[in-house]
Amino acid sequence: MHIHITGICGTFMGGLAQLARGLGFEVTGSDSNVYPPMDAQLRAAGINLIEGYSADNLKSSPDLLIIGNAMSRGNEEVEYALDRGLKYTSGAQWLSDYFLHNRWVIAVAGTHGKTTTSSMVAWILEYAGLRPGFLIGGVPGNFGVSARFGELPFFVVEADEYDTAFFDKRSKFVHYRPRTAILNNLEFDHADIFDDLASIKRQFHHLVRTIPGNGLIVSNGADQNLAEVLQMGLWSDLEVFCGSATEFAPAYSSQTLKGTWRYKNRPNNLVDPSGADFDLAPQLCGVHNVSNACAAIAAARHAGVPVAVGVQALSEFSGVKRRLELLDVVGGVSVYDDFAHHPTEVAATLLALRSDLPDGSRLFALLDFRSNSMIAGTHIDGLASALISADGSLLFNAKPDRLDLTDLCRAVEPKAQAFFSTVEMVEHLKTLCKPGDVVVCMSNGSFEGIHAQILSMLISKSS
Repeated sequence: MHIHITGICGTFMGGLAQLARGLGFEVTGSDSNVYPPMDAQLRAAGINLIEGYSADNLKSSPDLLIIGNAMSRGNEEVEYALDRGLKYTSGAQWLSDYFLHNRWVIAVAGTHGKTTTSSMVAWILEYAGLRPGFLIGGVPGNFGVSARFGELPFFVVEADEYDTAFFDKRSKFVHYRPRTAILNNLEFDHADIFDDLASIKRQFHHLVRTIPGNGLIVSNGADQNLAEVLQMGLWSDLEVFCGSATEFAPAYSSQTLKGTWRYKNRPNNLVDPSGADFDLAPQLCGVHNVSNACAAIAAARHAGVPVAVGVQALSEFSGVKRRLELLDVVGGVSVYDDFAHHPTEVAATLLALRSDLPDGSRLFALLDFRSNSMIAGTHIDGLASALISADGSLLFNAKPDRLDLTDLCRAVEPKAQAFFSTVEMVEHLKTLCKPGDVVVCMSNGSFEGIHAQILSMLISKSS
């Protein structure tokens, strides 16, 4: 069977392509920007990549076209497929039809923390000898790839609430039908496809409706929005996790809980539903990662992994690329890369770094306004308070015709400044940073290659 994937170089679609190759299918794919590291992963898997979208890419008449959710009407391959009546589907639907029907699916959903928590779950199962398959929106350090076929029955999937395709506006996660589901948190995001928070809650409840009666939901007990989602109807077992100093959301009082988990940061530890106390790996940086670890251990226990084994596994967890990843230390300046692009994520990243900052060292935040929600100005109000813990904020605005950052800079004055060029940002950073400082680049895209520019500048500055 020949499958062609339109929009293959995204993490989800690229991982899906590797799974299709694992099933023995011939796989080709096209994308407007064939770029590393995904292109190397795909070529190593024997997948033919084509730069650019063209009707010529489909004239070999593939048996099935998988259309990425970034594709829309007007795309040359989409129009050719519709005109010729080619068989097509979405990535999420293909995953469900060809891959997940005979699996114990562990799905990780939430506005934040999906990639890290999915990676933790996969690693715990791997450490326990269960050889899970997985499809994750990042590259876990313990595996080095974003997707793996694995062995039956377990499959870990990052369950994204973004829409499925131009012809299917449901969230991708409704296709996955998990037996175990983590609900990490729920906030308003993706303003380009959701009108309001209520519309996102409905999609999350669509996910809840697909979980069987013998399944388990592991939910953030402090999140009122998730509690309200579960009040819409719950047919599965429910366990909740929450910080030791945090109250459970009031709406959970009407839920019948199978178990509760408590965690705390510094020292990192958790208490399981039986009351047993476990120390977590001290290298888990930030309370958000301790929370992620608690959820992952709870989900893995549902799959049969004892809590003590999960705790031990996470002591050897290597993190995820682009999730608070230390790129290098040059001239005494530490440079991090992080995927944060929402105020809650930005605040969590900066607080995690600030908590480990030595006396006299400073923290500089470089933030890329790239996502559709950020360009639309949806998160402007929340970013002022999120950036407050940085000693300096350099804001990259590549779309000044659509976004004005003047008010945000004033709100964080004098510590924030907007730039229209990464070259100018790096030149300004050069005048600020000194040995002992920490620089973190936050973006859900390439950030115009600023990471390499910063490291090159620091090398030059220190020589």
